[in-house]
Formats: sequence, structure tokens, C-alpha cells
Amino acid sequence: MADETAGNAAPLKRSWLQGWQRRWRRIGRDVLRSRVATVLAGAAIYRGLCFVRATQKEAPGSSDWERILDEEHPAIVGLWHGQHLLAPFFRPPKLPYVALLSRSADAEINAIVVERFGIATVRGSGGRAGTVGAQKGGARALIALRRFLADGFGVCMIADVPKGTPRKAGLGIVTLARITGRPVLPSAAVTSRRYVVSSSWDKTTVPLPFGRLAVVVGKPITVPADADDTMIEIKRREITQAINAANEAVERLVRDAP
Repeated sequence: MADETAGNAAPLKRSWLQGWQRRWRRIGRDVLRSRVATVLAGAAIYRGLCFVRATQKEAPGSSDWERILDEEHPAIVGLWHGQHLLAPFFRPPKLPYVALLSRSADAEINAIVVERFGIATVRGSGGRAGTVGAQKGGARALIALRRFLADGFGVCMIADVPKGTPRKAGLGIVTLARITGRPVLPSAAVTSRRYVVSSSWDKTTVPLPFGRLAVVVGKPITVPADADDTMIEIKRREITQAINAANEAVERLVRDAP
């Protein structure tokens, strides 16, 4: 009888421990996603990025990005996912900008960081078209971005689709260029000292201090207001190729930098 009681007690103890472990994990997730934790994390990342930016030297051969962004303003600056932490590094402080961020809970910290840099934010999906995009606030986001462009704000927009195919432009950036008449500036930035989060789908790049910063801004790409589906696809591929070319160029610059 004693052996039978002991045998029953062991599974009950394991079940009790597993239950408490699940509760503590859930509590931990709730704490980490609380507003206070999100604000503190955003502030810490912002200060860290400011320090990293202050220690960077510009790689020879980088684009004269301040002049280009000033001449083309307001424009749509197109980047790939994974480089979002570097976007504030080459935004001219005198020019107003707005950034498109996803509506996910994880993007809350990104929004706080971006706003600390003085950049406005719009939440929504800018990559997909049709029903999925509408469900994620894509249509509302494009309308909001169009208003910002009309008010003289430049737009910083991640061109590829979240959780989709990395480094392949979605329809959102093409649509925004078509409905506003504003050019897309295919852009890329990279630092010589960086940590790449290889487990992330977009290979997020975390810049490290005391490196070389390379920035390349390509030639403006415009989309005709009367573009049909065929032309939109042509422009989508053109933007994809141009941003990839900019990325290849910045990699060469930091690789060859003295």
C-alpha cells in the first residue's frame, strides 16, 4: 500500500510543479510586456543606439545621403527588415519623418525607440495587399502615410513583408508611391562592427560601437499614377533589385574600409 501511495504521489508532484512553472512563465511574459517594462526597454535601446551612433566613423564612398534626402524630400525611404535599428542613423534631423511599424506587441518597443529619435509613427502592415493587408490595418496605414507625405513628412518604410520572404519588396511601398506620386529611395545601411541575430527570420542587425558606418541611397524610383497590375509588378521588382544593390554596395564599403 505504501509503495502504491508513493507511486501516485510522484506524478502529482510533477504535475503541481509543471503547473507552477507555467504560471510563472505566464507572469514573466506579462511583466515583460507591461507598459512600464516596454518604456524602460525602449529608453535603454534608444540610449544605446545614441552611444553607438556617436562612435561610428562614416565609411569612405558612402552616399551624400543628407543632400539626397533633402533634395528629394518628401520621399519614401525603402529599407529591408533587419536594418530598422540603423534607420535613425541617417535621418537628417532637420527633416520631419514618419515610420511605418507593425501593430504587433513586439513592435511597441520599436515605436518607443523611433519616437525618441523624433520620428512619428504609423502602425499597420505595409507589405500585403487585399484582405490580409486590410485586416492588419494596411489600408488605414497607407492613407495615414499619404496624409503625412502631403504634409511634408518623409516616410521610412520597410519594403519587405513581415514574416514573408526576406528582401523581396511587397506591394505596400509600390502602392504608396503610386497614390502619392512621391519617389522611392532604395536605401541600405550597415556597420562594420555588428551582431547578426541569425535565429531571426530577417537576420536583424544590431550595430556595435566603434565601427564604420556605410550608407547608400540609390536613384529615385517613381510609380505612374495609372500603373496597371503589370506595371506595378515591374516596379516592385525594380525596387527589390535596387534595395538589394544598395545592400551589396554598403557591404563592399565596410569590407574595403581602412
